Amino acid sequence: MKKSIVTVATVTVVGFSSAFFHTQVQAETLGNLKDKQTEIKSDREAIKADLSKAEAKIADVLVELEELNQQITQFDDAMKENKAQIEKVQADIAKKEQEVDKLEKEIATLEDAIEKRFNKLKERAVSYQKSGGDVNYLEVIFGSKDFGEFINRVSAVNKITNSDANLIEEQEKDKKEVNEKKDKVVNSLEEMEALQVELTGIQETIKQQKEENEKKEAKLKDKKADLEGLKEDLEIKDSNLADLQAEVRQSMQVERQPEATTRSNASSSNASSSNASNGGELQTLSSKSETKSKSSSAAPKMSAGSGSVSTIVNSGRQHLGVPYVWGGKGPSGFDCSGFVSWAFAQGGYSIPSSTSALVNVGQKISYSEIQPGDLVFFDTYKKNGHVAIYMGGGNFIGAQSTPGVSIESMSNSYWSNAFKGHVRRVL
Repeated sequence: MKKSIVTVATVTVVGFSSAFFHTQVQAETLGNLKDKQTEIKSDREAIKADLSKAEAKIADVLVELEELNQQITQFDDAMKENKAQIEKVQADIAKKEQEVDKLEKEIATLEDAIEKRFNKLKERAVSYQKSGGDVNYLEVIFGSKDFGEFINRVSAVNKITNSDANLIEEQEKDKKEVNEKKDKVVNSLEEMEALQVELTGIQETIKQQKEENEKKEAKLKDKKADLEGLKEDLEIKDSNLADLQAEVRQSMQVERQPEATTRSNASSSNASSSNASNGGELQTLSSKSETKSKSSSAAPKMSAGSGSVSTIVNSGRQHLGVPYVWGGKGPSGFDCSGFVSWAFAQGGYSIPSSTSALVNVGQKISYSEIQPGDLVFFDTYKKNGHVAIYMGGGNFIGAQSTPGVSIESMSNSYWSNAFKGHVRRVL
């Protein structure tokens, strides 16, 4: 384990064992003992300074670990929600596929009926042609015995021909209707399949981000272990120096007066109090470290919003990096339209939380007239498939599928290709 994170350069006397030093101080003069006392005091101050640095570094690491743990938890939640969305889309796709199969069978049945009717009509036409065409047809009509029968025969022929024509017309109408339904279902199916591809990509991105955070977490834990090991070594050295300091005090008391034993005990008691005090300082530092970790990781409370465009545009800044969650409408996870609706709510405005509804909100304006707070739409997996809030300076903020809530440039190659000039002004 490395111990080079905090440098300790002034603890040269720690190498002396207590027994050896005790033998030496017996033979030293009071002046030499004072020098030793000064040296030990200096070494202990240096160690305390290093201990303070180590404690501060441990506190920083604890804060980073807490923040990473929160991010990892967010990514876990986002992956669960996206997985549920993927499963829902897959179920919807299966239903749509069943609808397509059913409609295809209906179309096939109609086509078969139309084909049979067509063949029957063709057979009638051939038979009619072979039997003399118009002559026999007229015989059917004019072979009546009286005018009343003539009228009945003419009506019967008309009904037969009209019935055939109406039936074919109805079947063609049904076939057209079924084909229109099929086109609608197929289009919906294609859109869902595109959505499934996007959600799968989002899931993979979140997984990669989570893995990166887990690697950072492992490194921070190693760093924390190194710092704690260093802290332990420093505490041992400080304890050794405290023992040596007590022995020096005792020897100085012996040199000064015969009652040194009593004063030496008092000195030892002071040394023990000093150790307890040092331990208390370390405990206090540790408590401060925990307090700092907790206070730093506490989620800030959102205000109700001032109603200004600035509030709306900047409300998402403190949530940069929050992962994309399909259908997400809050700081634990957003999708693009959910973020836009949430941001406007921070300013006191209520707008829809779906992209399909937002494309009709407010009024459409030219990109040359764009201002902060306007909505910008992008053609991603479909037309107007993504929406965000324009910030000004050619930038927008929104919940992107990757890396989540972020500030992007309109001139970015991907977004510039996806932007087709659709801008809406809500306020």
